[in-house]
Amino acid sequence: MKAPVGNALIGQSGGPTHVINQSLVGVVEAARSSGVIRNVYGALHGIKGVLEEQLIDLGAESEATLEAVAMTPGAALRSVRKKPTREECEKALAVFKRYDVRYVFYIGGNDSAETAHILSEIAGQSSYDLRLFHVPKTIDNDLRVTDHCPGYGSAARYVACSFLGDNVDVRSLPGVKLNVVMGRNAGWLTAASALARQFTDDGPHLIYVPETNFSVDGFVADVERVQRELGRCIVAISEGVHDAAGKLIAESKEVDSHGNLQLSGSGALGDQLSQVLKARLGAKLRVRADTFGYAQRSYFGAASAVDAMEAREIGRVAVRLATQSDAPTGSISILRESNAPYRVRYERTELKLVAHDTRPMESTLLRGTNDVSAAFLEYARPLVGELPRAARLSDVPVKKS
Repeated sequence: MKAPVGNALIGQSGGPTHVINQSLVGVVEAARSSGVIRNVYGALHGIKGVLEEQLIDLGAESEATLEAVAMTPGAALRSVRKKPTREECEKALAVFKRYDVRYVFYIGGNDSAETAHILSEIAGQSSYDLRLFHVPKTIDNDLRVTDHCPGYGSAARYVACSFLGDNVDVRSLPGVKLNVVMGRNAGWLTAASALARQFTDDGPHLIYVPETNFSVDGFVADVERVQRELGRCIVAISEGVHDAAGKLIAESKEVDSHGNLQLSGSGALGDQLSQVLKARLGAKLRVRADTFGYAQRSYFGAASAVDAMEAREIGRVAVRLATQSDAPTGSISILRESNAPYRVRYERTELKLVAHDTRPMESTLLRGTNDVSAAFLEYARPLVGELPRAARLSDVPVKKS
């Protein structure tokens, strides 16, 4: 099937990442050299911008500007959380036709893949020759099929570095420190905290993820044990932890347009567990809780080199597949070929396999109910890169004269 000649449109959707703009620029540069794409447009605020025809000319941007944007966290086209209705998708298709858009690249997570899937079905039913590709991104690392997601490595690096800081802080002034990390249904980002362990007594000493059931009684017993052994305890806990009945430990009634519970940033879980520890282990226990918020997604200086490179390449691959293959739609997956040396390849995946549903951590990556396995560390290290090294004094006691 011959690739159509026409214009391309790019949108960004969902939570921003450290490297989402690398994918944006990867799409732009590949589209410019494709030979079949005349103009490259950007939709401000994703599908919302398409419906309101808030389009900008990305082809007018200089290479210097694009390179600077690629290095900047956050969504340069601005983002959106919107699940379009069928009527809105038909309206979006009318916009594509009006601007002679034959290629659409939607950068986002599983909800964005669902939007892309709906749009592609409607385009197919109308016999409009449209190539529509989902360009994956998410710090949660919970997209199906792919080995890992662009955006995860950098957010995982941020989490690991934050726990490195807590290790030296809590060793200086002992107590219990709880860090609540993003992860509604999957614990990939919380698990990355384990990369902070450089000395045998380093934290996080306990790691709790949504893939296992959380017991408040077990949590208190775990903290008490570590506190007794080390005199301090650092805990990593996913915002989406739940009990054996599936009930969230910190409930939320707020949902987005895709039906996802809004858990991030409230501080409720950390405050709740801090109060439990003080009530059961003693009011004088020094307990502090932080809820990692948006800094996980867009913190300057935290980008992983591997993550940035792969995010750029995945944008280029999406354009190559859209313009050079017979497949009119799809998502791009990263498949790992080797850990030493680290090597991956990129393949097209059916949109329906990525849309909506999430991918939890495999049981082989976990150790019991409060830690991760060596297999997870082997999986995550190449994505995060070399971390800063902490040093300690030898603590040699002065000899008494």
